[in-house]
Amino acid sequence: MNYDIIDTIVNTAMNAMRNAYVEHNSIAAGACLLASDGTLYSGCSIDSVIPEFKLPAEVVVMAKAISEGKREFDAISIIADIDGMYIPDERSHKFLLEFNVEKIILADTQGNTKLVALEELVPYKTRRR
Repeated sequence: MNYDIIDTIVNTAMNAMRNAYVEHNSIAAGACLLASDGTLYSGCSIDSVIPEFKLPAEVVVMAKAISEGKREFDAISIIADIDGMYIPDERSHKFLLEFNVEKIILADTQGNTKLVALEELVPYKTRRR
């Protein structure tokens, strides 16, 4: 995966973060998903007073792409308004694994990025809302 596509995916995730609905003390997050056919999907975290309906950005963007018929994905970037890089929690990790998202682009709001395989996320501590 070349630098230009990584930069595009991260910037798209950053822009999506601006749309996050964080009315109930959640942290704004955005995601960009690269489908295997080259289509980019973006989404943001959606907070809710109902805990079960709090949706992380990575789940929103996956649902968006899946609902449009996509089933194969090459990469996803998730970025949040936190110190450091956003790491998906166990539920999101399993969802990404179910659809075999090959690469995760970890990014922070300072412009740092790291490309990892989904399986490499297991040892990281989750950073969530």
